Amino acid sequence: MGITKTENFTPSQIRIAQLAKAIGHPARIAILQYLISCNSCVCGDIVDVLPLAQATVSQHLKELKDAGIIKGEISGAKTCYCINEVVWEETASIFNGLLNSYHSINECCAPDAACC
Repeated sequence: MGITKTENFTPSQIRIAQLAKAIGHPARIAILQYLISCNSCVCGDIVDVLPLAQATVSQHLKELKDAGIIKGEISGAKTCYCINEVVWEETASIFNGLLNSYHSINECCAPDAACC
């Protein structure tokens, strides 16, 4: 696979891609849904609710944390995780903006339409 030339993209495009990658796996979605449902910091029992090994869950948590979507605080021998509210709002704003920027053009991709 080739090297991505990120300098050819805007900071906004790079951030959207980073956030999309972070939430782009079903296990990460499951982790986020679990954290949301708990509505508090969760310490250590995330692996108990997923059909994955501890090492795999740790890798998924790392991806979410690297993107800033979740926060992790060390508490004794465990790390407690919760949603990072600031980045959660940023993510919602970014994806809402992207999705809402599309306005349907009924004749696009019709058999006789002139496409871009």
